[in-house]
Amino acid sequence: MDHRDPAGSGAGRPGPAGHPERGARGRDATGADARARRALAGLGRDGRGRILATLARRFGDLDLAEDMTQEAIAQALRTWPETGVPDSPEAWLKTVAKRKALDAVRRDADLAQKLARLRVEEERAPVPAAFRDPALQDDAGPLVGDDRLELCFACAHPALRLEDRVALTLRFVAGLGTEEVAHALLVPVPTMQQRIVRAKRRIRALGIRFGAPGRDALAERFGGVLRVVYLLYAEGYARLAGERHVRDDLTAEAIRLAALLRALAPRSAEARGLHALLLLTEARRAARTDDEGRPVPLARQDRGRWDRALIAEGIGLAESAAGAADAGPFAIQAAIAAVHAEAGSFDATDWAQIAVLYRLLEEREPGPVVRLGRAVAIGRHRGAEEGLRRLDALGGDPALDRFRPFHIARAITLEELGEARAAREAYRRALELPGNDAEDEFLAAAMAGIEREARGAGGPGPAPAASP
Repeated sequence: MDHRDPAGSGAGRPGPAGHPERGARGRDATGADARARRALAGLGRDGRGRILATLARRFGDLDLAEDMTQEAIAQALRTWPETGVPDSPEAWLKTVAKRKALDAVRRDADLAQKLARLRVEEERAPVPAAFRDPALQDDAGPLVGDDRLELCFACAHPALRLEDRVALTLRFVAGLGTEEVAHALLVPVPTMQQRIVRAKRRIRALGIRFGAPGRDALAERFGGVLRVVYLLYAEGYARLAGERHVRDDLTAEAIRLAALLRALAPRSAEARGLHALLLLTEARRAARTDDEGRPVPLARQDRGRWDRALIAEGIGLAESAAGAADAGPFAIQAAIAAVHAEAGSFDATDWAQIAVLYRLLEEREPGPVVRLGRAVAIGRHRGAEEGLRRLDALGGDPALDRFRPFHIARAITLEELGEARAAREAYRRALELPGNDAEDEFLAAAMAGIEREARGAGGPGPAPAASP
């Protein structure tokens, strides 16, 4: 039976030439197709990202890697219902994708020439050390030793514009869709599409290799890779789309990559700072969602569910990073996370210290999200009225107007000030922006709560619904 047959519509029919065994296959086809699709869904973006990274390193072409990954998935949908799901779906897909890529290279003379120029590591003859290209030194391999991390470093090539590096890596390493990358970086979708196309063209034109860089290149690209791993964690922490609020596979992969980066550069305060930041944030994971998977605000989280072992490890790294001469934005963010982790309750949080840390962060890495964090911290320290004043002062920033957390922060502050109608509209604006289904439910419930309180107080009721 073809895998596209909806709901096994041919179930129970005799096969061609009256073979009853084909009819039996038809009765079981729906279940076999479902098992194949579940196995592929379980692979997720994380597994697809690993396959794509391996193909990109092997063949040096992102478009080819992406196309062959998709073709391997399509092949799995045709094959697995007949043969059963393999013990290692990812290994099966990787093997099939490589074979399909090799077939494509054989059919395309330009690709074949490119592959020959790449001198793929396993096919190169040994070269005397004195004659090796420093950018391709074999001793760089053990420094990285991870296909996905090597793809991070390739996408962080200095020949690419900084904004293109981040966009490219989120698209192909994190596996985000172009629209999701655009929302993550607070830019319009058409702009992001142009960035990704431009970056891929430049990679092809310059012949940039998707492999382990040499030691000098490793240091040059290190900061960009730290940034990308942080954004990978951010997407898993609060998804921009989908049903669930959290993607634990993405956050786990980001923490794994952060640990690898810290091992690559044990003296780097920023590598320690990033690892500390992710550990301290992950320590709150069990308390961040309720039984239905909806987000739980920091103020309402059960701190008894926070992971004390992760907090202890994270605080140790954060203190080490903060005391280093090269401490930078990630070290400061780790310090902010440490202040939250050390507070016994939300009310006991040292918001004055957090506001100071945000000021230091803004001096080193100015940007709309940092300004938002500082405004919230000052509002917590000095009162909701001051917080609202500072939030409203940021309202003219088009990037923040497209940023859902900005409108959530305004809604919460307005609600605390008793301005129910304005809070409801701020929640409504937040719902208009991209986010996951679980967060949508949280925001809808918050709006409904405001409406119930307004009716219970005998007020005028909710404002008329705005046009979507």
